[in-house]
Amino acid sequence: MPKGTVDKKAAGVLFAHLADIRQAWKACELSLGERRALFLRYSLDWPDSLIAARDGVTDRAVRYRLERGVGKLAAHLNGHDYVDGYDDMDRAA
Repeated sequence: MPKGTVDKKAAGVLFAHLADIRQAWKACELSLGERRALFLRYSLDWPDSLIAARDGVTDRAVRYRLERGVGKLAAHLNGHDYVDGYDDMDRAA
């Protein structure tokens, strides 16, 4: 079994990242489709085509859900409002 370390310089930030993502997952306003796509893709490593077949949508719809979900989580973690699309970037600033 690998040994843990208490030296903060040698320790990774993995657990801090996981705690942040867990908090964002609870607090962020994600749709059920976005949550499902994010979970299946990044937790179970399913390809987009398999997620699409499971949900009865196109691959493009799955990629859209993933992009929106990651964007919402990142915006929440950065303390910003999520802006859907690139046309409204001036409004978000």
